[in-house]
Amino acid sequence: MTYMPTFDERLARAKFRAWHRGTREADYMMGGFFDRYSAQWDADALQWFEDLLAEDDVDVMAWALKTAPVPERFRGEQITKMQALDYVDIPR
Repeated sequence: MTYMPTFDERLARAKFRAWHRGTREADYMMGGFFDRYSAQWDADALQWFEDLLAEDDVDVMAWALKTAPVPERFRGEQITKMQALDYVDIPR
């Protein structure tokens, strides 16, 4: 039998992955986005974010900064929220 993680387990894993990208800039972008919006997510929104986490940070940052076109599979309300960048609070 294959173990299927619960929604809460998936959410916890996504949070860790969002805040541990490998660069400070990507951590703030992905982790800040997770912190701001994840409480509102359903299974589809979480799947979208999990799929986004599988992409290269350079690509995700380019889509968020609007310096590269967003692939069709990531277009929609979520990426529009990410592109606003109003969720990034950089500690000093």
